[in-house]
Amino acid sequence: MIELKDKVVLITGGGQGIGLGLAQAFAEAGANLVITGRTLSKLEKAKAELESEYGIKVLPVTADGGNEDAVKNAIELTIKEFGRLDTVVNNAQVSASGVKLVDHSVEQFDLAIYSGLYATFFYMKHAYPYLKETKGSVINFATGAGLFGKDGQSSYAAAKEGIRGMSRVAATEWGVDGIRVNVVCPLVMSDGLIRWKEEYPELYERTIQSIPMGRMGDAKDDIGSVCVFLASDYSRYLTGETLTLQGGSGLRP
Repeated sequence: MIELKDKVVLITGGGQGIGLGLAQAFAEAGANLVITGRTLSKLEKAKAELESEYGIKVLPVTADGGNEDAVKNAIELTIKEFGRLDTVVNNAQVSASGVKLVDHSVEQFDLAIYSGLYATFFYMKHAYPYLKETKGSVINFATGAGLFGKDGQSSYAAAKEGIRGMSRVAATEWGVDGIRVNVVCPLVMSDGLIRWKEEYPELYERTIQSIPMGRMGDAKDDIGSVCVFLASDYSRYLTGETLTLQGGSGLRP
């Protein structure tokens, strides 16, 4: 088992869904956590569960990722509380799923870009000095929607493809500082995916059939385990900057 004792990991959207699964995986590895989100009650509930089950320390911070001042404050509170930052996981994203490109409003497109692309940019920018000190890592989340052109996912895909491109540049610029930047494209059974399955059953079945193991990934055991590895020193031996994880199909560099 990979040990991350005394490491500090910030996870956006860490109070629910995929983010909570990631938080559980990192907590199991011994890392202290900063979890951000827009609803304090969800963050406080996750904090209580994580600290009780894993014996680690959790700092909940309300922050809208699309607001640079809020992100800067979250980073500052992290350093004030823990004195260090080892890994940033940019997981949170909001979008108008299922809306055709021609039906998108500017507000819906902005929602995806600000909650995803801008949020990732802000967290990376303000975390950089502290990640440089710890020779830490960034784990950004992209999606198969952009890779394969999923119907009804134009703004979501646009934001995530922007994140993939920015991550490649950061991996090049920050490599000299010892900072690793990786992208994970997960396909996870979550509340959002359950709604998507109900709304688009045929597309869901086609998606399942394209996954070799015939199932979606688990937020903690599959995606979380990969992210824990990427945050560990073992990942320094990787030669690629982008990883794709879909269900149980494994990693493809």
